[in-house]
Amino acid sequence: MKNPDTITVAIYTLTSELHNEEAVAAATREFLAELHIDYDFRGNNYADYGTHALDLIYVRTGGTEGLFLRLLPQLQAQSNKLFYLLTSGKSNSLAASMEILSYLRQQGLKGEIIHGDSDYISRRIGLLSKASEARKRLQGSRLGIIGQPSDWLISSHADKEIVKRRLGIELIDIPIQELLNTIAEMPLPETTTESAPTAAISQSLPGAMQIYKALRVIVARHQLQGFTLRCFDLLTAVRNTGCLALARLNAEGIVAGCEGDVPALLSMTIAHVLTGVSGFQANPSSINPQTGSMVFAHCTIPLNMVQRYELDTHFESGIGIGIRGYMQEGPVTIFKVSGDLSRHFIEEGQLTVSQSNPDLCRTQQVIRLSSPAQTSYFLNNPIGNHHIILPGHHKELLEEIMEISS
Repeated sequence: MKNPDTITVAIYTLTSELHNEEAVAAATREFLAELHIDYDFRGNNYADYGTHALDLIYVRTGGTEGLFLRLLPQLQAQSNKLFYLLTSGKSNSLAASMEILSYLRQQGLKGEIIHGDSDYISRRIGLLSKASEARKRLQGSRLGIIGQPSDWLISSHADKEIVKRRLGIELIDIPIQELLNTIAEMPLPETTTESAPTAAISQSLPGAMQIYKALRVIVARHQLQGFTLRCFDLLTAVRNTGCLALARLNAEGIVAGCEGDVPALLSMTIAHVLTGVSGFQANPSSINPQTGSMVFAHCTIPLNMVQRYELDTHFESGIGIGIRGYMQEGPVTIFKVSGDLSRHFIEEGQLTVSQSNPDLCRTQQVIRLSSPAQTSYFLNNPIGNHHIILPGHHKELLEEIMEISS
């Protein structure tokens, strides 16, 4: 059974020769039909194992431990994925799966037994499929670091080799001067579709669009799927900001981060392949440990994440263009990975209100964490200052992609 418009799940089988094949085949048809999933049934032909979004080894009977042991070198040569052992529990299949998983753990390998009622199994397979497909889409991505991380981001660098090995992402260093040269070559737009509330912002809009167009050239030139920009250098070099450019590019599917923060860029890229939006890169401005309420703020937000937005100046400098965006109130997820991928933080909460205080970066969100105790992470062991805010609850899915990328 296969629907080409859905994520592909491949099912391979392990069956003891002592069991009657006809009886096992009938039980297999019944078991898989109850799951209501789309899959490719590969049987005991493991030639293309590792090539699908999700490969399941269906342990159909007991007595299959030795068969798996003989297959293991081939499976490892074809794939570095986790081993997922699907079992109905019939014919001692759960016992065999436990023995196999125990052996894998002894060898320092990771795996999971997928077992339970049909609703649980189908939901678990669906979750793993989405995470695995997202992990596959990360492979071969090229992300630019335009300029180095801002001087104050002393913990926000990344280990390029680890990122390439675990996520399949290549990090490309691009000098900030290349962007400045490209901006200088761009004709200044005479008009813009953006409406300006003040004369100062109206004067800054052509330059902001010039930066946007120059960044699109850089993205095409280096074949990037995303980038992070040492954006504060633009304040002195061209007397403008990248806030509008980043807001537009993120909405167009090009992941665009601020301040040269590479871990934030990686977090946004992972979020994008999972959810379709890059997320709001913001820093906590205040925390109430007793209630779990936090204020996050920054001067840009992807335009495809907001219900409406307003143009203002950049907060710290008072020049250029800043974005005050208003997201739909409701469930959100806060996400961040470290630059060496050794740590990550994922927590869900509720966006309760958007603020517009004059003494903060222009987009301001008040978020109440699901557990006030989670504020201790920010105060005792944070992964840098920037964190990524995503609309909706995505903790389970993000945890899965981090697990399969470990």
